[in-house]
Amino acid sequence: MRFQLTEEQRALKAGVRELLGRRFGREALRAAVDAPGRLDRELWRALGDAGFFALRLPEADAGVGLGLPEAVLAFEEAGRALLPGPLVATHLAAGRVPGAATGETVVTAVDGELVEWLEAADVALGEAAGAVPLRSVDPLTPLHRTPADAGGPAPDPVATLLTAAEQLGTAVRVQELAVQHARTREQFGQPVGAFQAVQHLCADLLVRTETARVAVYAAAVTADPADIAAARLLADEAAVRGARDCLQVHGGMGFTWEADVHLHLKRAWVRARRGGGGTESEELLAAHLVA
Repeated sequence: MRFQLTEEQRALKAGVRELLGRRFGREALRAAVDAPGRLDRELWRALGDAGFFALRLPEADAGVGLGLPEAVLAFEEAGRALLPGPLVATHLAAGRVPGAATGETVVTAVDGELVEWLEAADVALGEAAGAVPLRSVDPLTPLHRTPADAGGPAPDPVATLLTAAEQLGTAVRVQELAVQHARTREQFGQPVGAFQAVQHLCADLLVRTETARVAVYAAAVTADPADIAAARLLADEAAVRGARDCLQVHGGMGFTWEADVHLHLKRAWVRARRGGGGTESEELLAAHLVA
């Protein structure tokens, strides 16, 4: 399949990146890390004003009137920027929960036994009664665990795909960070990128990222559950393994709070636990192949 973004899609992607760069740059990211659990409501409303949550709502319902491919591009940029908050749940609630489309209402949802940003949300979809705080590996994603028997609805394929898009964004960003560090960091009088082992790591980052990109973009066009499952598996791998390889390129520096790489790895770990990933996607693909 040949897949090229239209001029309008490229403009949308660039516009979201510009908005997030202006409203949630590195300084804002660091401020968010220093205030875990606090959701920036002003930023949330700015996302609503930009149409982030209403991208797929019809224009007749005060939405933007775009489709799943455009939503995927927006969520890819959100993942690249490490934008915190229950983005997927609020996006899916637009048109169903008053205020979600405009960013006035923050919506989260129970996902299996976990729920993200429960205390900061105005609305929690699913049975969240009795949920208890859970120490999260990611300082920008507070978690609660629901009672084991509470469960939750089956993963929404759109939610699975939008999570894959966020993972793709992380894969893209850690690839950029690895290449930038390999070009500028010097050891033994030359850039570390001159060493073959580092070159191989960067090449693997590129291959996994572009493979995931093709799968995610194609799934956004077909909206086929099997395509979405495959895209999710590839995107999870590209994000998690990509962040780990980026850490290797950075060496010990990558584990420090001064570097952003470990934040991407921790967010990728948390996203990979969301519904629709891992075993769930593997089982769906296996059933599809058997059928």
